[in-house]
Amino acid sequence: MLSAWPAAQRDVLQLKFDAFGLIPAIIQDALTGRVLMLGWMNDEALQRTLHTGEVWFWSRSRQALWHKGATSGNVLRVCEVRADCDADCLLVRAEPAGPTCHTGRESCFWQDVNGNVLQPPAAGFLDELADIVQSRRVALPDESYTARLFAQGRFKIAQKVGEEGLETALAGVAQDDNRLIEESADLLFHLLVLLNERGVTLREVLARLAERHTQATQAK
Repeated sequence: MLSAWPAAQRDVLQLKFDAFGLIPAIIQDALTGRVLMLGWMNDEALQRTLHTGEVWFWSRSRQALWHKGATSGNVLRVCEVRADCDADCLLVRAEPAGPTCHTGRESCFWQDVNGNVLQPPAAGFLDELADIVQSRRVALPDESYTARLFAQGRFKIAQKVGEEGLETALAGVAQDDNRLIEESADLLFHLLVLLNERGVTLREVLARLAERHTQATQAK
């Protein structure tokens, strides 16, 4: 996944580390574009990030190198590292293996400056919903509608996707916008359940869409 950044190119860029030998690194979800966190890197953390393909930081509080997600398993797999126009800040586009924030949220930027909890972007919520679906898979059937679906098996789940798809199509041509929204939400939910049952992730589906877009753009 990591785009190579040759040493010669780094030398040309002449990155501007601060007086403490650090440079800020913004972490962005490579697929959704959502900003996940801000960390600091020294030269060694940057080198490890480039060579291992996973994000490393310098912890200012512990004064030590920090392999993000090494303990929790929620590593950040590097897709690309960019420098800004002044070469004093990095943008790391990465694929998160799980929640990035220590609170269990997808992004560390989940509140405004007044402390109000913000709703995640729609695409980000789909990721969270996919995680919820996974958690329901191990729940008792009498505790959760989703768990009951899993207990009924793949055929029943696929049948529900077909039913919701038909209801969405009918709402699109014969009912009002609110009904179309409701049916579309039902369809997306049941599709997530089917994907989970098959062991396919939402990210794989989104990546395929992005791949098609890239191919179509390049063909023009």
